[in-house]
Formats: sequence, structure tokens, C-alpha cells
Amino acid sequence: MYRAIAKNKRNTVLIILAFLVIIGGLGWLAGYMFNSTGIFYGTLIGAAAYTIIQYFAAGSQALSISGAQEIQKADNPRLYRIVENLAITTGTPMPKVYVIEDPAPNAFATGRDPQHASVAATTGLLAIMDDAELEGVMAHELGHVRNYDIRVSMIVFGLVVAVGFIADMLARMTFWGGMSRNNNSNNGGNVIMLVLGLVAMLLAPLAASMIQLAVSRQREYLADATGAMTTRHPEALASALQKLGEYGRPMKTQNSSMAHLWIADPLKPGLMDRMFATHPPLPDRIERLRTMGDGF
Repeated sequence: MYRAIAKNKRNTVLIILAFLVIIGGLGWLAGYMFNSTGIFYGTLIGAAAYTIIQYFAAGSQALSISGAQEIQKADNPRLYRIVENLAITTGTPMPKVYVIEDPAPNAFATGRDPQHASVAATTGLLAIMDDAELEGVMAHELGHVRNYDIRVSMIVFGLVVAVGFIADMLARMTFWGGMSRNNNSNNGGNVIMLVLGLVAMLLAPLAASMIQLAVSRQREYLADATGAMTTRHPEALASALQKLGEYGRPMKTQNSSMAHLWIADPLKPGLMDRMFATHPPLPDRIERLRTMGDGF
């Protein structure tokens, strides 16, 4: 289990580095095309600035978008006490607890660090889970908090938006701004750079989205392992995931920008669901958890 956690952490670092390479590559291409190092550095600074803004604002945005309502112990003693006991067990600061009025069973965690974290569960999840299964789900969500997945998710989301903005800016500059490096000579080179700019415009946002999905999948496996270690009962989380597969349905309020935060994909599946899913397939996660159970 510890090897699985270490492997997922290494994979996530590599994926985020690839993300930064895409942004740096787009900035370099724009700087080369317009013979300006200022464009390259401006691209990096702009991406970093947007990511910092997202770092502080995304948690409250996610709670607002989902319609989450904060509760105290008296409002829902069962959910609150489970989260409280898990926080005490793991030595994690007590997160704020939210409930979402939605029949679709689901849960998510958000915030920039364990000191500013929140966890939320839908009424549909509370209705179908027994106490052990609910504990497994909330241990999974606290696993995201303890592993700083909530921070990684927000940073990656910010980078995805930044890549899309940079690619769009590059396309507009290519079509309307001209290319100072090649305006006076070398028309052949000018055409080549135009083609490269168009390719970058089309492929960079797609590549960024695929990297975001890969990060999300890796963090789900890691949170499953962390939650199983916390409760020492991986079978309970496996059973909860089984129920999510059986009773799952699209959320009433769907928003693709926060789909990666939920324990199960809240969006309606499409024809290319597996390739562009924000989560690993539930059967794969269940199999891993049941294999982990042999180690206890």
C-alpha cells in the first residue's frame, strides 16, 4: 500500500511538470514568433498570477457552485461525528462540513490546505451508505486533504485555463498581429511558424485537459489508499464505491470545471466517457481496495 501511495505521488509530480512544459513551450513559441522575450516571461508570469488567484478563490467557488450548506453537529450528528472522529484519528484540523441537497450520491473535499479545508456530502450519499461505508467515503475525502490533493486540483485547474487563454492569444496574434521575426524575409519560415502556431493552438488545450484528467485519476487512487489506511477497513470503501456505481446518477447541477473534485464522476457519461473521465473506472478502484485488504 505504501508503495502504491509513493508511486502515485511520483506520477503526479511528473504530470504537473509536463503541464509546466506545455505552458513554457507555448510562451517560447510566441516569443520566437514575435522576436520578444517579454512575451515568454509575460506568459509565465500571467499563468502564475492566475493560478495564485485560483488557489485562494476556487474552494469557495466550488462550494457555491454545488449549492453546499454548512452544518454543525446538531444539524447532522451522524455525518459530523464521522468527520470529527476521522480528523482526530489522523491528527488533521477539523474541516468545515457541508451537505448538498441532491439525490445523486456523491462527496468532495476542497480548500487550499488542511487548515482551510471543507468536505461535503450529498443527501443521496447519506441515504444509501451505512456508517462503515460513509466513514470510508469521508476518509477518502480527508485523504485528499491530508495529501494536499485539494491544492493540486486547484493549481491544475488554473493551469488548464491558463493554457487555453495562452493558446487563444497565440492564435489571435498569429492571424492579426503578424510575426516580426519573419516579416522582412524567409516567407517559407513564416509559413512554417504559422502552421506550428495553429497546431499549438489546437493541441495545447486538448493536451492540458488530458493532463488534468490524468492528475485527477492518480489522486483518486491515492485518496482511496489513504482512506483505506485510515480506517483499516478497505472493504467498506470498496462497498461504498460499489453502491456509487449501482445507484449513481448525474448531479442536478452539473459543472465540468469541478467534476474532478467529486469521489465519483458527477457528469452524465458520453460515448468517450472512459478516455475523458475525471475518475478511474470504479471496478478498477474496487479491485485495488480489495487487494489492499489482504495486507491488513
